[in-house]
Amino acid sequence: MKMLGRSGMSATGVGALPHTDPREACDAVIRVFPDFPYVPTLPARGTLEGIVFADSEHLPGRVFDGERLVVEDRGDLQASMEQVYLDFLEGNFERYSWSLEYASGFAEMITRSLSGTPVLKAQVTGPVTFGMQVVDRERRPILYDPQFADVLGKMTALHARWCEVAMAGTGVAETLVVLNEPYLSALGSPVIPIGEDVVRDLWRDVAGMVEGGLGIHCCANTDWGFVLSLDPAFLSFDAFRNGSEFLLYLDEIVAYLERGGTIAWGIVPSDWETFSATPVPGLLERFLAIRERVGKAGGLDLFDARSVVTPSCGIKFADEMGAVTIMETAAWIARQVRDSVAGE
Repeated sequence: MKMLGRSGMSATGVGALPHTDPREACDAVIRVFPDFPYVPTLPARGTLEGIVFADSEHLPGRVFDGERLVVEDRGDLQASMEQVYLDFLEGNFERYSWSLEYASGFAEMITRSLSGTPVLKAQVTGPVTFGMQVVDRERRPILYDPQFADVLGKMTALHARWCEVAMAGTGVAETLVVLNEPYLSALGSPVIPIGEDVVRDLWRDVAGMVEGGLGIHCCANTDWGFVLSLDPAFLSFDAFRNGSEFLLYLDEIVAYLERGGTIAWGIVPSDWETFSATPVPGLLERFLAIRERVGKAGGLDLFDARSVVTPSCGIKFADEMGAVTIMETAAWIARQVRDSVAGE
């Protein structure tokens, strides 16, 4: 795994779009974010393209239980689990692909010619969130089963490696795989406890397999100091709702940026109701306030070099035109900052 090149205050998206036509979704992404496109996920097309389901194709013992994924542990899963271990040890990632019905946006994006494009980003369900959402027949999250937890890290690693190789085929200069990990908000929780050692071990499995950029997206508040200590190449979060809490870790943020990390500031609300009630100039003011605060601690040049502007999360609660407007607002904010810096 490596850090990304300088972002130069660019903009990109996060994950989901409300579109049902993958060609139209990819066209919109490339038009709005030509320098930093991302692979859109399209959950409106069906359950299989939603979070967790989309990345479940290679999970040993999976069963669809209505709108829920369950592991069927009554059979003998040893052979299929051992195959994941063997593939991980030997680096056999080729069969850990996305089929069309699970990732139509990805299938469409990798047909595009992106030669000269600096970065292409894809998002997959992280092993922590996957392991908390998928349960056994006793309704116990499989993350709490040590053997399954170990398999999840290795399965995700193989899938992420396949993704970056497929994306590299577009001719893009750099690839970035981001783990979608909203369940990191449970770090230290007494209700649904997730231990730091488990998270770190899973992260190491994936980071050790991926050769390009590897990032984390968490749209809820969490222990940001711990997450930053993992040294993801890219950290994406909801800066609109959680910006104040995130900035409590200012020293860690600056140190992370100095180590070459990139922060995606999700300053634009991703749900239409909140977005439409928030004046766009006010979003720019919020972002400039964040820039000033981090800049005082680490320098504006560092902040601008290692920052990206995004919507706060995937855009599901909007129509297609509204989703494009939200993306365009993120691009506009980044452009305003770049233009102001160029004029200084």
